[in-house]
Amino acid sequence: QVQLVESGGGLVQPGGSLTLSCAASGTFFSIYVMGWYRQAPGKQRELVASTTTGGRINYADSVKGRFSISRDNAKNTVYLQMNSLKPEDTAVYYCTARIGASSYWGQGTQVTVSS
Repeated sequence: QVQLVESGGGLVQPGGSLTLSCAASGTFFSIYVMGWYRQAPGKQRELVASTTTGGRINYADSVKGRFSISRDNAKNTVYLQMNSLKPEDTAVYYCTARIGASSYWGQGTQVTVSS
């Protein structure tokens, strides 16, 4: 069984920064893709950013230049550095990991951008 535990969400003012972390635990050989999705109230879940073991990174257009994803393969941990946050970034952020043919999800962490 694989578990993903997220941390780092919270309330921040517009223009502020937050860093999310997600650590994977369990029995597995390697994690091919780690990434972050988000879901705002009344909207579909959308990809924010993802990174592969080979270093390929993908960002949603809405966060390019503001967010940065990184991973520590030795710790099976992925990070999301979020800068210049906007009210429209408010959402529940979910960590995801693809291991073999299976995808796993964290429980989600709330990010609220408001003055």
